[in-house]
Amino acid sequence: MPVFAPKPERAADLRTALRQLQQRSRQDQGCIEYSVYASDGRFVLIEGWESRAELDYHNEQDHVREFVDISVDLLIEPFTVTPITPLD
Repeated sequence: MPVFAPKPERAADLRTALRQLQQRSRQDQGCIEYSVYASDGRFVLIEGWESRAELDYHNEQDHVREFVDISVDLLIEPFTVTPITPLD
């Protein structure tokens, strides 16, 4: 679960970039869920994949790499990723 804290003056740009990332990532093989939410000035990404291999493949795609590259200028701090799993 990545969390993104935008620079105040770049929040709209980050929102646009995340929408594009969401749209393209939902088309990646093995994607079960890929949804971005706004919360208290930050954005939270909830994603689900059929397998770890498909997540790894997704993370190597151009649209993901491009987002990671541009996010440096949009964020007040590097984004963090906290893996989560559903309770049984």
